[in-house]
Amino acid sequence: MNRTLIDRAVYEKIPFRDKRITLCGSTQFPEAFEYWNAQLTLAGNIVYSVAIMPHHANIRGELREDEKAKLDAVHLKKIDNSDAIFIVDIGGYIGDSTRSEIRYAEKTGKEIYRLRARAKSS
Repeated sequence: MNRTLIDRAVYEKIPFRDKRITLCGSTQFPEAFEYWNAQLTLAGNIVYSVAIMPHHANIRGELREDEKAKLDAVHLKKIDNSDAIFIVDIGGYIGDSTRSEIRYAEKTGKEIYRLRARAKSS
């Protein structure tokens, strides 16, 4: 089990506080979601993340198409409830779902924050 780092050097420098933020990005990077959820929360923000990461082993079984559609719809509701989205962009990978979420956030007037980081080499 991975442990999430309390990274004071990072979260103390986050320039925004008291915002409702939805994490967006590829669920291929669950550790990045956990890390940024923790840092943004420690900085004093309310953070919405994804409940199920289909690319990761936090679920058993395969999602049906209707379940995927439901998760996508719920994620958009999280964006509706947010002041901003925070895009977890690892290795420059932005998939179709994330692009759609960015467009939705832009259309609904949300602030957009973006992390660009390199993927870890194996």
